[in-house]
Amino acid sequence: MADTRYYNPAVETLARADLDSLVDERIRATVRYAEEHSPFYRRWFARHNIHPEAIREHEDLRELPIISGATIRRYQPPQAEEFCFKSVPWEAVFTVNETSGTSGVPKAFFLTWEDWERYAGKYARIFVSQGFLPGDRMVVCASYGMNVGANTMTLAARDLGVTVIPEGRCTFPVRVMAHYRPTAVIGSIFKLLRLARRMEMEGIPPQEAGVVRLVIGGESFAPESRRYLEEVWGCPVYNIYGSTEGTMCGECTRQAGLHVPEDLVHFDLYDPGMERFVRDGETGRLVYTTLLPPGGKVGTLLINYDTEDTCSVVSRERCRCGRTHMRIGNPRREAETVLVAGVPLNRVDVEAAVFAPGNMVVLNGEYEAFIYGGDEAGETVLRVSMECIDPARVDPGEVEKTFLSALFRSVPALPAAYEDGTLKIVCTVTPPGGLELHRVPGRPKRIVDRR
Repeated sequence: MADTRYYNPAVETLARADLDSLVDERIRATVRYAEEHSPFYRRWFARHNIHPEAIREHEDLRELPIISGATIRRYQPPQAEEFCFKSVPWEAVFTVNETSGTSGVPKAFFLTWEDWERYAGKYARIFVSQGFLPGDRMVVCASYGMNVGANTMTLAARDLGVTVIPEGRCTFPVRVMAHYRPTAVIGSIFKLLRLARRMEMEGIPPQEAGVVRLVIGGESFAPESRRYLEEVWGCPVYNIYGSTEGTMCGECTRQAGLHVPEDLVHFDLYDPGMERFVRDGETGRLVYTTLLPPGGKVGTLLINYDTEDTCSVVSRERCRCGRTHMRIGNPRREAETVLVAGVPLNRVDVEAAVFAPGNMVVLNGEYEAFIYGGDEAGETVLRVSMECIDPARVDPGEVEKTFLSALFRSVPALPAAYEDGTLKIVCTVTPPGGLELHRVPGRPKRIVDRR
């Protein structure tokens, strides 16, 4: 009988020594492929006096320069005459995909059909680790446009016998939940909270809708918001970390870190200054390398690519689920970190304070934060607005007290600046729909620096 606990048991349960050997073998194959097929890396190796045959194991990657999203943009039109990261001829390109372009010109990625199969395989592993079985029904509330997430999840579902309801957006009619009785919904924390509120308004309690798991993809989140979402829906919430670059990792049912498919994805973590690698357990910048099986093809190959996300290695020991691949913490986006009174503050820190249990009796979870320069030199103002369920039931002073207490626990360096007056924090409570982000098209930004 097939083991339904794993998608690819031979690889997912590989002993650490054998897994390390496999990683080294694929690093050699990847570097060799880069030299032979990537215009960018062929020139890059020559420019940095790198001898590809000297890159033999994963430690050797630490001697190579790091590239970034800016590097990719610099070596594609309009800044370059060709797409220098394209590593196959056009007849081998199955799709062209782009990132959102929120930080500039979208980065272009070229995917072969082999890339799509590998991407889908990564998601299939994740779904199986989360308990998906043939006959499950999955609503996908993710874009089916130029990003790869929704399409690769759909391909993974095909391989698992899971039915997909490809909504794309989470504003679909509530009747979908009643008529098809999906067993899983994939979306963001806030999409799923709003869906739950719409269901309740139409007389369908989320906890009685037949959903046995929720999957969060595309954003980092606070443990507090996860716990609240689990309470609202009455089922576990699992995290997925993925990107167009191919970084797909995901939690298993143990919720003890995101499993990294180490045979296909290599991660190293640098310190914030990008000068050294950090030890396991320390927070660092996530640096990604494509791992290519010998003889494989890849449309866009990346070596030592700075994802601009931060996290830490949770463990390299065997997980209680039986998988041996390393686990990382929930990555945070560096773009969502701002300096407040000299202290790094991430969106997730603010979210953790908003979702403090004492607040969620009266709040609905929607919030936004703005940072301004103060009236005095060197003064910073953090203004946080939170939506309530019923304005008549809210004590704004209690909400602020709970928020500040939770924020200062999350970011211990902030209280000193708050007490000496260099940081002012203003909390306001608004009725449902009262936040500025509801009036702005596109994906809302939860923390905005307006200094």
